[in-house]
Amino acid sequence: MFRQYAKTALALAASLFCAQPAPAQAEELIRVGKAGREAFSFVPVDIGDHMGFFKKRNLKVEISNFAGDARLQQAMAADALDMSLGSGPGMAFVVKGAPVKAVAAFAGPPLLFALVVSRQSPLQSEADLNGKTIGVSGVGSVTQWLVNQIAVKQGWGLGAIKVVGIGENAARVAAVKANSIDGGVVDIASALLYAKSGEGRILNRFANAASDFHVHVMFATDKAIAQKPEAIRAFIDGWFETIAFMRANKAKSVEIAAEVMGTDQELAGSIYDELMPMFANDGKFNPKALDVLAKSFVELKTLPIEPDMAKLYTEALLPK
Repeated sequence: MFRQYAKTALALAASLFCAQPAPAQAEELIRVGKAGREAFSFVPVDIGDHMGFFKKRNLKVEISNFAGDARLQQAMAADALDMSLGSGPGMAFVVKGAPVKAVAAFAGPPLLFALVVSRQSPLQSEADLNGKTIGVSGVGSVTQWLVNQIAVKQGWGLGAIKVVGIGENAARVAAVKANSIDGGVVDIASALLYAKSGEGRILNRFANAASDFHVHVMFATDKAIAQKPEAIRAFIDGWFETIAFMRANKAKSVEIAAEVMGTDQELAGSIYDELMPMFANDGKFNPKALDVLAKSFVELKTLPIEPDMAKLYTEALLPK
């Protein structure tokens, strides 16, 4: 009897042990930098984090904000970040030795930007900008490239419009208000707020500056690519699930975006309507856009010659 009882007890204990759930796998940390705190371009990472799209892929996303591509790349070189959300022109840093690669192209035409001036400025159109000084996020940035396109379009030649790197959007608007510069290229949220305040106005939009362009790309450090490729792939996958969610759920997306950007939901809704079309759905790099970027590096004097763009990015980590 005792022997039979013992066998039964052992069998019951074994079945209970087998029924125990496997211990949860620890979430993998991905440190992500944004080249601008308030830009709508980078809000999807906050929305994806809020909605749990990264968590369900077993990722813990740590989000940091930086003032422009240069500081973002410095943080990546210092191993303070695994990935970043920056600009297409930022790919030139790879040629200069930055230990990173572009891993996904997530936004196309530069719908994001506008050139603002003070309400009292005598400037009325881009034709008035010859010899003027315009604030941009940083030297070699996409904002500088956009200013250069005005000079080229007007036939003045590169350098006809002076540019000065100032940093974040708020700093550029402050410089315009202080009349220390003639105008500033800022994201559309900052531009609309400045115009709404009655102190400034939008002089120029850049929607038609380049139809084939990668205004924003994701970067990953060489170290992260080597040590946690699946985590990077999972992050990219979560990002594009977020984009799909945003397209289908404007109200919730605007609610989160307004909080992240520090603005009201009416303005966030207007920005959503203007900028959602620029987001890509799959992260693939467009050869024509890469050609435009290669030329921009030379125009910006970031590089002396056009680089082999194939060495600056990889599509190996895009979701299958």
